[in-house]
Amino acid sequence: MTTLDTAPADAVRENAPVDGEPCVLIKLGEVVLKGKNRELFERRLADNIRAAVRPIARVDVIRRHGVFIVRTKDADVATVDRLAARIGDVMGIVWAHRAWRVGKDVASVERAALELMDGLTGSFAVRSRRRDKRFPMTSTELDRHVGGQLADAYGQPVRLKNPDHTLSIEVDRDEVFVFSGGLPGQGGLPVGMSGRALVLMSGGIDSPVAAYRMMRRGLRVDYLHFSGMPFTGPESIYKAYALVRELDKFQGGSRLFVVPFGKAQQQIKSSGADRLAVIAQRRLMLRTGELLARRLGGGALITGDALGQVSSQTLANITALDDAVELPILRPLVGMDKIEIIEQARRVRTLEISELPDEDCCTMLAPRRAETRAKIDDLRQIEKRLDVGELAEQLAASVQEHRPVYGDAGTA
Repeated sequence: MTTLDTAPADAVRENAPVDGEPCVLIKLGEVVLKGKNRELFERRLADNIRAAVRPIARVDVIRRHGVFIVRTKDADVATVDRLAARIGDVMGIVWAHRAWRVGKDVASVERAALELMDGLTGSFAVRSRRRDKRFPMTSTELDRHVGGQLADAYGQPVRLKNPDHTLSIEVDRDEVFVFSGGLPGQGGLPVGMSGRALVLMSGGIDSPVAAYRMMRRGLRVDYLHFSGMPFTGPESIYKAYALVRELDKFQGGSRLFVVPFGKAQQQIKSSGADRLAVIAQRRLMLRTGELLARRLGGGALITGDALGQVSSQTLANITALDDAVELPILRPLVGMDKIEIIEQARRVRTLEISELPDEDCCTMLAPRRAETRAKIDDLRQIEKRLDVGELAEQLAASVQEHRPVYGDAGTA
């Protein structure tokens, strides 16, 4: 998996080549392996890029073999830097390079290379690639020629293995791209290519990571949060809102649905569920989620369950949860341990939000000892007493919709 951290990279330098144009050169990941369906994936990816950067600038996304070029009219260096940083959050992209687009001649490449490397210290290497084989120099010849120019001008040593700086040159159909460094992307597939699903979003660490992993596999997701209101405060809603707002950078247009769940929990507690109360509660959440997902056109539910992470997340209990609904339940964290999940939450930048204190609705029913081998027949008897189908309908009808937007500092 491509790392999510913004790796140190050489920024586009202020002393711009006089005959160059700043742009973003994008490298694609598994999208290029989609064969006859590749064009559909690339079109969706281009649309997602335009939508992501719309608050920054209107751009042209030019598709070439294996790369995208993002250009904007009258672009300056600062705008291109902002575009590259934002594009790095778009699913389906492996690298976003802040590049100079120069003329297709050796002299233009030389000038761009000299200005990009001016002032840098340490060893360097030049890596060239010709997508257009008509260019008068081979890749090796271009490496040696430009490398020699740089060594003569600045006295920097050439080191082909593990250099301090790498200057990249890519010869394309109509122009040459010259750049140093880049921003790692998310990899995966463009959001929307795999359909739509609904995430059961708590205020904890796990469910935001589950949402991220499913967006990375091309799912567009909506979010459903169960609040303990009216018996708890609104803090969990604020956390869910903040989490969805952060995750919105990966897809845009996110929707958060909030259900006041406290009274339903009170009914479960008074039904005699005892040690099965938590499982009965989660089955009701799934039933409510299924009703909402079908209304939204979703084809699956997503949870942050991880096998054995807590005492109630046993195979028997997971099987009992699956029995509650007909829609498939996707559990992308099922084989991960807590340390792995926390590390991914840190990379996605949801960990600090998840660690904020709040009153979780699930703790209201927590028994002294958790049930580890829930029996489906026993749960169905509890649900029969509760008329759980009608209760789920009422809960689904009570949802409140919010639209958290990445970068928006507003509150729920």
